[in-house]
Amino acid sequence: MRAKVVYSALAAVLVVYLVLVGSRGVLLIEQGTPVTVTFGLAVLVLPFIGAWFLYRTTKFARDAGRLARELESEGGLPVDELVRTPGGRIDRDSADEVFARRRAETEQAPEDWRSWFRLAVAYHDARDTPRARKAMQRAIALHDGRPVRA
Repeated sequence: MRAKVVYSALAAVLVVYLVLVGSRGVLLIEQGTPVTVTFGLAVLVLPFIGAWFLYRTTKFARDAGRLARELESEGGLPVDELVRTPGGRIDRDSADEVFARRRAETEQAPEDWRSWFRLAVAYHDARDTPRARKAMQRAIALHDGRPVRA
Protein backbone atom coordinates (compact mmCIF):
# COMPACT_ATOMS: atom_id res chain seq x y z
CA MET A 1 0.00 0.00 0.00
CA ARG A 2 2.85 2.37 0.83
CA ALA A 3 4.38 1.84 -2.60
CA LYS A 4 1.08 2.82 -4.26
CA VAL A 5 0.91 6.04 -2.24
CA VAL A 6 4.50 6.95 -3.09
CA TYR A 7 3.97 6.10 -6.77
CA SER A 8 0.77 8.17 -6.89
CA ALA A 9 2.46 11.13 -5.23
CA LEU A 10 5.41 11.00 -7.61
CA ALA A 11 3.09 10.62 -10.60
CA ALA A 12 1.13 13.68 -9.46
CA VAL A 13 4.35 15.69 -9.11
CA LEU A 14 5.40 14.57 -12.60
CA VAL A 15 2.04 15.64 -14.05
CA VAL A 16 2.35 19.09 -12.43
CA TYR A 17 5.88 19.38 -13.81
CA LEU A 18 4.73 18.35 -17.29
CA VAL A 19 1.95 20.96 -17.21
CA LEU A 20 4.43 23.64 -16.16
CA VAL A 21 6.87 22.66 -18.91
CA GLY A 22 4.05 22.62 -21.44
CA SER A 23 2.90 26.07 -20.40
CA ARG A 24 6.45 27.38 -20.85
CA GLY A 25 6.51 25.90 -24.33
CA VAL A 26 3.26 27.66 -25.18
CA LEU A 27 4.62 30.95 -23.83
CA LEU A 28 7.69 30.59 -26.03
CA ILE A 29 5.54 29.90 -29.09
CA GLU A 30 3.38 32.94 -28.33
CA GLN A 31 6.48 35.15 -28.57
CA GLY A 32 6.32 34.52 -32.31
CA THR A 33 9.98 34.80 -33.25
CA PRO A 34 11.53 31.94 -35.21
CA VAL A 35 13.91 31.08 -32.36
CA THR A 36 11.28 31.10 -29.60
CA VAL A 37 8.78 29.16 -31.72
CA THR A 38 11.44 26.53 -32.41
CA PHE A 39 12.37 26.30 -28.73
CA GLY A 40 8.70 26.27 -27.75
CA LEU A 41 7.96 23.35 -30.04
CA ALA A 42 11.00 21.50 -28.72
CA VAL A 43 9.87 22.12 -25.14
CA LEU A 44 6.35 20.87 -25.95
CA VAL A 45 7.78 17.50 -26.92
CA LEU A 46 8.92 16.89 -23.33
CA PRO A 47 5.42 16.66 -21.78
CA PHE A 48 4.39 14.14 -24.43
CA ILE A 49 7.43 11.98 -23.74
CA GLY A 50 6.81 12.25 -20.00
CA ALA A 51 3.12 11.38 -20.37
CA TRP A 52 3.97 8.37 -22.54
CA PHE A 53 6.56 7.21 -19.98
CA LEU A 54 4.08 7.63 -17.11
CA TYR A 55 1.37 5.75 -19.02
CA ARG A 56 3.68 2.83 -19.91
CA THR A 57 5.07 2.58 -16.38
CA THR A 58 1.61 2.66 -14.80
CA LYS A 59 0.28 0.08 -17.27
CA PHE A 60 3.24 -2.21 -16.56
CA ALA A 61 2.75 -1.92 -12.79
CA ARG A 62 -0.99 -2.63 -13.06
CA ASP A 63 -0.45 -5.61 -15.35
CA ALA A 64 2.22 -7.06 -13.05
CA GLY A 65 -0.07 -6.53 -10.06
CA ARG A 66 -2.92 -8.26 -11.88
CA LEU A 67 -0.71 -11.29 -12.52
CA ALA A 68 0.50 -11.29 -8.91
CA ARG A 69 -3.09 -11.31 -7.62
CA GLU A 70 -4.01 -14.14 -9.96
CA LEU A 71 -0.95 -16.16 -8.99
CA GLU A 72 -1.67 -15.49 -5.32
CA SER A 73 -5.24 -16.76 -5.68
CA GLU A 74 -3.83 -19.95 -7.23
CA GLY A 75 -1.31 -20.30 -4.39
CA GLY A 76 1.58 -20.00 -6.83
CA LEU A 77 3.42 -16.90 -5.64
CA PRO A 78 7.08 -17.61 -4.95
CA VAL A 79 7.84 -18.11 -1.29
CA ASP A 80 10.44 -15.78 0.17
CA GLU A 81 13.18 -18.27 0.99
CA LEU A 82 16.08 -15.86 0.68
CA VAL A 83 18.76 -15.47 3.31
CA ARG A 84 19.16 -11.89 4.45
CA THR A 85 22.02 -9.99 6.01
CA PRO A 86 21.57 -8.48 9.49
CA GLY A 87 20.81 -5.18 7.73
CA GLY A 88 17.95 -6.82 5.79
CA ARG A 89 19.63 -7.01 2.37
CA ILE A 90 19.28 -10.16 0.33
CA ASP A 91 22.34 -12.40 0.43
CA ARG A 92 23.77 -12.61 -3.08
CA ASP A 93 24.54 -16.36 -2.96
CA SER A 94 21.01 -17.08 -1.76
CA ALA A 95 19.53 -14.98 -4.58
CA ASP A 96 21.74 -16.76 -7.13
CA GLU A 97 20.62 -20.16 -5.85
CA VAL A 98 16.92 -19.28 -6.10
CA PHE A 99 17.53 -17.69 -9.50
CA ALA A 100 19.11 -20.90 -10.83
CA ARG A 101 16.03 -22.88 -9.78
CA ARG A 102 13.66 -20.34 -11.33
CA ARG A 103 15.64 -20.29 -14.57
CA ALA A 104 15.52 -24.09 -14.79
CA GLU A 105 11.77 -24.00 -14.12
CA THR A 106 11.31 -21.46 -16.92
CA GLU A 107 13.45 -23.48 -19.34
CA GLN A 108 11.21 -26.51 -18.68
CA ALA A 109 8.01 -24.51 -19.29
CA PRO A 110 8.91 -21.57 -21.57
CA GLU A 111 5.27 -20.89 -22.49
CA ASP A 112 4.02 -20.70 -18.89
CA TRP A 113 3.52 -17.13 -17.74
CA ARG A 114 3.72 -18.28 -14.12
CA SER A 115 7.30 -19.46 -14.48
CA TRP A 116 8.25 -16.19 -16.19
CA PHE A 117 6.62 -14.24 -13.36
CA ARG A 118 8.62 -16.17 -10.77
CA LEU A 119 11.79 -15.71 -12.86
CA ALA A 120 11.14 -11.95 -12.92
CA VAL A 121 10.93 -11.96 -9.12
CA ALA A 122 14.21 -13.91 -8.95
CA TYR A 123 15.88 -11.41 -11.29
CA HIS A 124 14.63 -8.57 -9.09
CA ASP A 125 15.93 -10.28 -5.96
CA ALA A 126 19.30 -10.69 -7.70
CA ARG A 127 19.25 -6.91 -8.39
CA ASP A 128 19.03 -7.31 -12.16
CA THR A 129 16.21 -4.86 -12.82
CA PRO A 130 16.41 -4.71 -16.64
CA ARG A 131 16.11 -8.49 -16.96
CA ALA A 132 13.43 -8.57 -14.28
CA ARG A 133 11.38 -6.10 -16.30
CA LYS A 134 11.89 -8.08 -19.54
CA ALA A 135 10.87 -11.32 -17.82
CA MET A 136 7.76 -9.66 -16.37
CA GLN A 137 6.86 -8.20 -19.78
CA ARG A 138 7.13 -11.71 -21.22
CA ALA A 139 4.92 -13.09 -18.43
CA ILE A 140 2.31 -10.41 -19.14
CA ALA A 141 2.40 -11.07 -22.89
CA LEU A 142 2.07 -14.84 -22.39
CA HIS A 143 -0.77 -14.36 -19.92
CA ASP A 144 -2.65 -12.04 -22.26
CA GLY A 145 -2.04 -14.25 -25.31
CA ARG A 146 -0.05 -11.56 -27.12
CA PRO A 147 2.99 -12.29 -29.28
CA VAL A 148 6.18 -12.42 -27.26
CA ARG A 149 9.04 -10.23 -28.41
CA ALA A 150 12.41 -11.92 -28.60
